[in-house]
Amino acid sequence: MNGSRAANASLLSGIAAGLDGANASCAVCAPSPYLAQCEAALQGTPVAWGAQDVSANCPGAYTGEVCASMLVDFGCRYVIVGHSERRAYHAESSELVAKKAVAVLDAGMTPIVCVGETLAEREAGQTTAVVTGQLAAVLVLVGERVNQIVVAYEPVWAIGTGKTATPAMAQEVHAQLRAQLKAQNAAAAESVQILYGGSMKPDNAKELLAQPDIDGGLIGGAALKAADFLAIIHAAA
Repeated sequence: MNGSRAANASLLSGIAAGLDGANASCAVCAPSPYLAQCEAALQGTPVAWGAQDVSANCPGAYTGEVCASMLVDFGCRYVIVGHSERRAYHAESSELVAKKAVAVLDAGMTPIVCVGETLAEREAGQTTAVVTGQLAAVLVLVGERVNQIVVAYEPVWAIGTGKTATPAMAQEVHAQLRAQLKAQNAAAAESVQILYGGSMKPDNAKELLAQPDIDGGLIGGAALKAADFLAIIHAAA
């Protein structure tokens, strides 16, 4: 929940201007009030845009909600679903996250499905059970459309805390998620992108992105500064 019209204008223009030579695709997912600004600023650039959340419902009597068809109206390509903050602060269940993913797919967009464990869950040895359980709920509903989703592993304990999973720790979980995808659809498993979302920054991006099952990053605070976001993008080999 960051941004203003003035700050967004500077950030978006800075990102678009600095992409020359980049080997990675990128997108920005903005708060819904700024999606029209993203559409106006980014059309014709290599930068895609999307939303940070969506309702699982179709248009109707759901005051305050934003449905998938509304996001399509503003040219959104991606929608984040199941972010750890939505799960924690809004008590979103994995079943609701799965319904949101389906709503995004039905509207022709790509859901970025977030999974991740808390510090207590990691210390209790529950990482695998938690993240595979969260993803399993989505896989049940998306079925054969699994190849149309993006998965993001965001260890909750490494978000905004200054802590970061080592590349080996992150790779271990990414490999488990890849195996789970393979069990669902072997053909799609290698094509589904799995992003790392645990405080990826310019100084650790290259090592993280070098891991075999880390296909990109879901960037938080570092994406609020064009120079930092661009440094991460350019770290992708």
